[in-house]
Amino acid sequence: MSDKIYVVGDIHGQLGMLEHTLALIEKDGGTDARIVFLGDYVDRGGDSRGVLSYLLDGCDRGRNWICLMGNHDRMFAMFMEDYPRHDAQFLIGYHWFDKRIGGIETMKSYGVDVRETDRLYSVHAAARQAVPAAHITFLNRLRYFHQEGDYLFVHAGIKPGIPLNAQSEDDLIWIRHEFLHDTRKHPWVVVHGHTPVKGMVEHHGNRINVDTGAGNGRMLSAVVLEGASSWILSDGGRIPLPPPE
Repeated sequence: MSDKIYVVGDIHGQLGMLEHTLALIEKDGGTDARIVFLGDYVDRGGDSRGVLSYLLDGCDRGRNWICLMGNHDRMFAMFMEDYPRHDAQFLIGYHWFDKRIGGIETMKSYGVDVRETDRLYSVHAAARQAVPAAHITFLNRLRYFHQEGDYLFVHAGIKPGIPLNAQSEDDLIWIRHEFLHDTRKHPWVVVHGHTPVKGMVEHHGNRINVDTGAGNGRMLSAVVLEGASSWILSDGGRIPLPPPE
């Protein structure tokens, strides 16, 4: 991969952070910068609607953007189907409107309040009235991965040792421990989010984790990839992001 490519981690409804991050990218790479967004555009932050509108508008205007599917994006899309569903990957006792997940905040950004006493179908009916059809179409068209050069871009990770064409969509947006704890080389450097780190972006050699906790009120991060070299973008410019020795 010879050209620069920028990667943005999990946004989680943080429109102000997104705008700031994209300003840093534009300063470094210009208005035509190629950007991969790693998914999780909604939930937890205060403006999921604004984030989706921003991304949808950019894509419609032909920006050089690749938007991937995150597990929170799929939760939203599944709830908005004709018959609402909760993702089967949830642990027992969890659902999209659990306070730990973020669906309540997403609905609030569309003007739909969710209370514990609400019936699921009354919320669903209100959501179907409030959420623009273009937003749901955007979510349903998100890609599960993007492979370019020596990099594989995906929301959560991959099941190690499985060919790309045999990876399950559930693993691509949900996997954690089996992928995170595997130190073997993959056919590509896997660039992912999904599991927030408490500090800066992490380069583990076989993978780069770009999720730095915007959904938990910390920061939204972006990295720059040029060939085998990588950097974190900051207000002060690029910070080298070398693999471990």
